[in-house]
Amino acid sequence: MNEELSDTTKRAAPVTLRTLLKMVRGGEKFACLTCYDATTARWLQEAGMHMLLVGDTAGEVILGFPNTIHTPLEFLIALTAGVKRGAPATLVMADMPFMSYQADDAQAIRNAGRFLTEGLADLVKLEVDRSFAPLVAKMSRAGIPVVAHIGSRPQHAKMHGGYYAAGKSAVTAIELLDDARAMAEAGATLLLVEAAPAEVTAQIVRESTLPVIGCGAGSACHGQVVVLQDLLGMSAWQPAFALPTVQIGRQIADAAQHWMNLVASGNLGEHSYVMNNSERAAFQVALAARAAAAAEPNRS
Repeated sequence: MNEELSDTTKRAAPVTLRTLLKMVRGGEKFACLTCYDATTARWLQEAGMHMLLVGDTAGEVILGFPNTIHTPLEFLIALTAGVKRGAPATLVMADMPFMSYQADDAQAIRNAGRFLTEGLADLVKLEVDRSFAPLVAKMSRAGIPVVAHIGSRPQHAKMHGGYYAAGKSAVTAIELLDDARAMAEAGATLLLVEAAPAEVTAQIVRESTLPVIGCGAGSACHGQVVVLQDLLGMSAWQPAFALPTVQIGRQIADAAQHWMNLVASGNLGEHSYVMNNSERAAFQVALAARAAAAAEPNRS
């Protein structure tokens, strides 16, 4: 099956930024899911997924941290490369983690470049507002395709006492529109809007010259992204905009319990590693000789 999947992966037509732009111009929506490993990436490419996000949510769903700000840079670079190797024909977006771009513009550009070279990413995503426009412009000038993540920004959750929705008042809605415009003018390649009212996001889509990805931001967006574990029913808490389509978590638990029962019963199926008759006979002779040698000191 792995060989068959690999062949299918090789035959898949690659999804590029041009693909997304063509879809947007044609009124066709594109889909994105988070992904953190090569095996899952292969299956998502098999499904025809347009884009994969190696999100800093890996810190939560893979490493078990309580939020995204603990996700290590080196860890995300390695995961991104693994996902791209697993789905080479899929557009892969890398997430720049907390403090990998906020402190120093030069270091931010170097880190973003590492995601493109070592991490094999096609795009990098930053959580920004319009104050980051100069950095986005520098990255764009350096040839780095930037996805500007505006609206609710999980890396800023501590400033709000937890996760929050953006643009719910008239004032903050206009600020969100200004953020989107500033990012486009700075040279961003795509926008990602998280946790914003549908009418605000719809206005961003109307005004923007860029493709807009939504994450809990309404259906007007050109594309949508959710965390894969939410979609598969593996999360302890489900956001309303990412309700599960299956219950893989329950299936994993059931499979584990079935395996435990098989182990307890000794019913492990056919054992494929066998000796031929001559080797079995030789093994018995060797065992007898070994036992005799072990008993020899006791006789003396």
